[in-house]
Amino acid sequence: MTIKLIVLDVDGTLTDGSICYGSNEIEMKSFNVKDGAVLKPLSKLGISVIFLTGRESEITARRAKELNIKAIQGVSNKKGVLTEYISEHGIKQEEILYIGDDINDYAAMKLCSFKACPADAVNEIRNICDYTSPLAGGQGAVRDIIEMMLRKHNKWNDFLDLYGA
Repeated sequence: MTIKLIVLDVDGTLTDGSICYGSNEIEMKSFNVKDGAVLKPLSKLGISVIFLTGRESEITARRAKELNIKAIQGVSNKKGVLTEYISEHGIKQEEILYIGDDINDYAAMKLCSFKACPADAVNEIRNICDYTSPLAGGQGAVRDIIEMMLRKHNKWNDFLDLYGA
């Protein structure tokens, strides 16, 4: 099995799920820099990454832009959007790693050959996952999952080469 696409939920997966509101409509989220360090260079290994999220957020768009990742936001039917995306891009279900944490990821995750989640994902998601990170969402779980996947497919050294290691 070769992974060609990684689909990431955002809130609760790339973040700890907290959304902080300040005055004047200020919204804040925290992303883990270690997750970003593993996500950004994946395209050089032939692996595409997309954010597939139910919320619409300027912060998510900004993080996606920093990492050169496509963000599909405001999605109420993740399964439908993912089905359309993989059809348009000629990607097979067995080539997809989906990382999610909550019920709104469930149907879309069931489409994918490899499913993973942070340690603090809801039971329904943990029960269908092939791998559960020991780390929580926003605490490096995405990094842990992707590193595990790269090692499993003997691509970790290729990844390290991208950093001149």
